[in-house]
Amino acid sequence: MATAGRPRAFDREAALHEAMLVFWRKGFLATSMNDLCDAMGIRSPSLYAAFGSKESLYAEALQRYNASADRMIWDHISDGATAKDGVRSVLKAAADVLPEGKGSPSGCMVHLYAIGEGGPEPVAEVVKDARLAGLKVFRSGIRRAVKAGELPASTNVDRLSRFFLGVVQGMAIQARDGATRADLAGTAEIAMAAWPAP
Repeated sequence: MATAGRPRAFDREAALHEAMLVFWRKGFLATSMNDLCDAMGIRSPSLYAAFGSKESLYAEALQRYNASADRMIWDHISDGATAKDGVRSVLKAAADVLPEGKGSPSGCMVHLYAIGEGGPEPVAEVVKDARLAGLKVFRSGIRRAVKAGELPASTNVDRLSRFFLGVVQGMAIQARDGATRADLAGTAEIAMAAWPAP
């Protein structure tokens, strides 16, 4: 008599990764529970048992995405001999990462969450915090430039930081619309022309 094999163990991290990819491709509202269950290879009771709710699953998926984005993009703010080099490195890293490739969707999960999408307030707040984290990265780099004398003391750190964050956000949308690495690298170089003269 044949014996049934052991059921495959639930791999929470693998399931979370698959959920992240679905949310990244489709957004929070357009992603159904069926989409998530199919991608994660589980049924809805298991999803709720493991993650609590669609909202809490999204928050965890976004946290996972942010950890990867920090490594691949935002941590580059410390690259190079100058703060300007660091800002350029962030933009170049974004140009490399944002186009679709190696199993990842194009664009940025954070910046492609639709403003006014109508999702639950806690989800919108988690996304807003993630966006503000990028702004803080640019502020830290530009403050370093002012402190080191690379930029004039009169530099408006907030405005310049918001400009560079806006460039990354625009690159994310362009990548979703099919912009290539070369296209986005060109955008990054043009953006660096806005760096104020010392």
